[in-house]
Amino acid sequence: MFYLLTLLVAASRFLPHPPNVACLGALGLFAGCYLAGKRAYVVPLAVLAISDLVGQLLGIAGMGFYSPITMATVYAGALLAVPVGRWMSNQHSWVRVPAGSILASTLFFVVSNFGVWLGGWYPMTGAGLLSCYAYAIPFYGYTVTGDLVFTTLIFGCYALSQLPICAPRQLAAVAIRG
Repeated sequence: MFYLLTLLVAASRFLPHPPNVACLGALGLFAGCYLAGKRAYVVPLAVLAISDLVGQLLGIAGMGFYSPITMATVYAGALLAVPVGRWMSNQHSWVRVPAGSILASTLFFVVSNFGVWLGGWYPMTGAGLLSCYAYAIPFYGYTVTGDLVFTTLIFGCYALSQLPICAPRQLAAVAIRG
């Protein structure tokens, strides 16, 4: 189930979508919550890198390789969803999914836009940094919306797949122990 979700997330980057509405943050949260060790970081990193490579090769606007500084901070911002997912796995409340999603979106916003500023897209002044964040606010709204929707879908689908009616092996194990 996990690897199927990973493939779907990678493929979703190539579908038409509003700016910054993507499954990647949700995948990082999910990986952090359910994968042990470094694999949790490898999954979102691989999806981002492979889809950027394919986007570059196919000449897809908005995907591919660009300013190394900006790109590094975008990747770092995406990877910050993993420790947030780890935090989510220790929470036992329905609030964990929306709270983790909003936290991951906010971390991505702060880190990636700092990289946009460092990459020279804005003047290297305090005012330039403030302008960078101010102009990115609409994109933050898209990121929060996309992350909330996709996190709810991914965690919801996974939770449903764990129900005995959806997982016959678990039902059989319960019947045998019964």
